[in-house]
Amino acid sequence: MSQPLAERIRPRTLEDYLSQKHLVGKEGILTNHIKQGIIPSLILWGPPGTGKTTLATIIAEESKRPFYTLSAINSGVKDVREVIEKAKKSNGLFTQKNPILFIDEIHRFSKSQQDSLLGAVEKGWVTLIGATTENPSFEVIPALLSRCQVYILNAFDKQDLVDLLHRAMEKDEVLSSKKIVLKETDALLQMSGGDGRKLLNIFELIVGAEDTLTIDNALVLKKVQKNTVRYDKTGEQHYDIVSAFIKSIRGSDPNAAVYWLARMIEGGEDVKFIARRLLILASEDIGNANPTALILANNTFQAVSVIGYPESRIILSQCAVYLANSPKSNASYEAIGKAQGLVRTTGDLSVPLHLRNAPTKLMKDLNYGKDYQYAHSYQRNFVEQEFLPDEIKNTKLYEPGNNARENQFREFLKQRWKKKYGY
Repeated sequence: MSQPLAERIRPRTLEDYLSQKHLVGKEGILTNHIKQGIIPSLILWGPPGTGKTTLATIIAEESKRPFYTLSAINSGVKDVREVIEKAKKSNGLFTQKNPILFIDEIHRFSKSQQDSLLGAVEKGWVTLIGATTENPSFEVIPALLSRCQVYILNAFDKQDLVDLLHRAMEKDEVLSSKKIVLKETDALLQMSGGDGRKLLNIFELIVGAEDTLTIDNALVLKKVQKNTVRYDKTGEQHYDIVSAFIKSIRGSDPNAAVYWLARMIEGGEDVKFIARRLLILASEDIGNANPTALILANNTFQAVSVIGYPESRIILSQCAVYLANSPKSNASYEAIGKAQGLVRTTGDLSVPLHLRNAPTKLMKDLNYGKDYQYAHSYQRNFVEQEFLPDEIKNTKLYEPGNNARENQFREFLKQRWKKKYGY
């Protein structure tokens, strides 16, 4: 058969749909929407191979709506407008329900492409269903996101994937005629990285033209000859490699940092995801030991957002090497953690009167702002006064790191505050 296995056994109804019971089970939210005949515009967010496209197709089928689809990889604003025009013309011809416009990988749409969807969604010409593997809070423009419900598809667990293999052996016209024994599945599941589509592709490759076959880990490893870089953008290894990348930079090892960066790049990781991690690290692990690190990381994020692959790999490498070679401090990170802990335990303490804003006469009469000392009116632009609520005065939350720049901070604070905070 020319169709791949994943397509041949694609579920056609909610009853056949694997996993995601929180969405499509008997009491699932999407199940209820379909029963009520009310389908909102929505974003399906989840790992690759978890059935986002399948779910969109089933929603259209079961709600009896015309279905239009676009891929963000090869569609421009012109394509979007053409499909919207077709949808408008079909609206009401065959059903009173507005058509569904499905956009795969909507996170790849530019701002202008996403803007072109707004009017159609707002006026009800189409019900938008977008599919994304990336956090829509970052990748979908706020105006469009506010008009959509976001539903999260969970990664397949081990049992889901094993069930998928058994379904293929039982339901597929080709495989059901063969004698296949699944003796071991660990290698299959590992190579799939939790991606159902990839699992079925590998499974089909291994079975090949065999009529009788016992599948174990050794056979899988032997038959999958290509030594591909296994990197699932949303699975466990994704997080392990990102963790290794961050820890290498934190540990000041530029060699390891660029190696793990290369693993992410070769695995097709989103450049903005990598740049966001660098941006967080620049503040969390370097901070004021080298404030320029945050500036460079932010510029890196802006640059790769505009440029993309393949050139972005150079910019990301430059930033990773710079951050790895920077002095490290988590003092600001520790300080805000302590401060938040203090707020949670002490509650909403009153702002001292001398620090309060006094825009009206009544507030001034109530002594708002009274006795506040304006620092610039004093020598060295400093005067000692209390800035914390009385209940927690003298509490030290920030401890400068042991590096050249923050040692200067410590000396500055010691000169200003003397023994108040114990610097």
